[in-house]
Amino acid sequence: MEYINYLLMGLVVFFIINRMLPAKGVRQISTVDLKNEIKDKHKQFVDVRTTMEYKGNHIKGFKNLPLHQLTGLATKELTKEKEVVVICQSGMRSQKASKLLKKLGYTNVTNVKGGMSSWRQ
Repeated sequence: MEYINYLLMGLVVFFIINRMLPAKGVRQISTVDLKNEIKDKHKQFVDVRTTMEYKGNHIKGFKNLPLHQLTGLATKELTKEKEVVVICQSGMRSQKASKLLKKLGYTNVTNVKGGMSSWRQ
């Protein structure tokens, strides 16, 4: 019985750590790096925050595709031929979105660490 408890606890810890780790094949950049890339027309910029958060404050050039709608919107709004740069408020939702985009077949995905909380104009 004790063995099963340790096994369950180990699985829970594994899943928690796995969710926090960067997705394989996803490039990580800071908001400082983003300033150098923001005008690149060969990239697609996606803000995965809610519509209300986006309307409150967003970076010009970023398209709002809320995380909860991303699966349905990605194929309509994004091309797999261009890099996708993803941002949210803190970097957690964009991390999740980056993993989702990789699963959907987007090969060139970049996550903005720190998100809008780190953005300084």
